[in-house]
Amino acid sequence: MGGQNMGCIFLFFVGFGMAVAGGVTLIAYTNFLPAGISWLEYFVFIQSRIECYFLPMGILLMAFVIYRFPSKY
Repeated sequence: MGGQNMGCIFLFFVGFGMAVAGGVTLIAYTNFLPAGISWLEYFVFIQSRIECYFLPMGILLMAFVIYRFPSKY
């Protein structure tokens, strides 16, 4: 029982770290907007960056772990 809980907690923290890294990267790339690119160019640019996909992947991983986490109730 304890090993499964530790695995769930570990996966949750991995998902959290991915979500934080992806969110920070998206915010950092918004600094291109004052440099003269449009919102459309910004979204096209972030589609080509793999680290920007960490935010949705991390959120999905956390949601999966929360859903699958064993509860006693």
